[in-house]
Amino acid sequence: MVNYIEKQYKQKDSLFWKLQFAGWFAFGATRALNSFALGDNINFQFVVAASVISGFIVTVVLRMIYRKLRLSRLPPSTMVLSVVTCIVISAIILSVVDIWIVLQIFYIDLQLNEFAGRTLYNVFVLLIWTGAYFIINYHFLLLEQKEMYLQAVAQAHQSQLQMLRYQINPHFLFNTLNAISTLVLDKQSKEANGMLTKLSAFLRFSLVNQPTQKITIDEEIYALWLYLAIEKVRFEDRLNLDFKVSDNAKKALIPSLLLQPLVENAIKYAIAPMEDGGTIMLDISLKNFDTRLDIVLRDTGPGLPDIPTEHKFNESSSGVGLENTKNRLIQLYPDNHTINFNNRAQGGLEISIELPFETEKGETHAN
Repeated sequence: MVNYIEKQYKQKDSLFWKLQFAGWFAFGATRALNSFALGDNINFQFVVAASVISGFIVTVVLRMIYRKLRLSRLPPSTMVLSVVTCIVISAIILSVVDIWIVLQIFYIDLQLNEFAGRTLYNVFVLLIWTGAYFIINYHFLLLEQKEMYLQAVAQAHQSQLQMLRYQINPHFLFNTLNAISTLVLDKQSKEANGMLTKLSAFLRFSLVNQPTQKITIDEEIYALWLYLAIEKVRFEDRLNLDFKVSDNAKKALIPSLLLQPLVENAIKYAIAPMEDGGTIMLDISLKNFDTRLDIVLRDTGPGLPDIPTEHKFNESSSGVGLENTKNRLIQLYPDNHTINFNNRAQGGLEISIELPFETEKGETHAN
């Protein structure tokens, strides 16, 4: 956020000087052309030049004053009064400079009404300059507030995604440590060491990849195999896997560890309770002319006893991983995804997810 504010300040400062030079140059050119058209003495151009230089200097000073006034957070009425006072004083100074230059060049006396006219003209010019100054500053203030809001929303989303992920990981970690403890007690040190190595690799992968980060299907499958290799030690032949991933889908990007909670849910409710275990099937492919990513996860367990219309699950049911995955997708693809839960006719649960097909090049493929 600090870097953004610094960038905005530099951009605003650069814009001020560009407009300052361009504006006063245009002002001087307009006055010079006007005096030439009216047939004024050529020496009057010195008056124009002096007026432009003095106006440039006075408005730079006004900018510093306005900046202090804005930072002081004065009440609106006091702020307006202060700005008007600055404009009037600055206009009088510019009029005095103009008259002094005229006296030095033309040696003529100016009447009081001419001084008043010049002052009124300068007030008009400074009013325009002041209006432009505050409009531009207000524009940058709105941009800064918008950026702060977007960053706050992004941080809130990331915190929520992290919370959703961390609700799942403790269950897996607890079960794995229990399994390692059993292996140690049974003096199966080689198996226990292998399980610890796999657990370390999986946790490292989980920590490196943030919840908002997207990884390829290949990387996601790699993380799944790390996780399933650990579960294989626990369930041995009771856990069967059938993964099918089409070649053109392997480069697709999905949120990191999107599938792990779903597979963990299947193991918990479709494999662990079954005496003979079961099978987890994963099919990933592209559809709709390669514009959508289709992910289907099936198991051979008992399925869900009752699937509510809104797919809401409580933590005592088989729905923590399912609900968390659903919430992650809502955060990352608000209006551009589908997720459905269906009990299979032959038994077990089917979870189908459809996402936009995105690649590592940052492209989103559409019809």
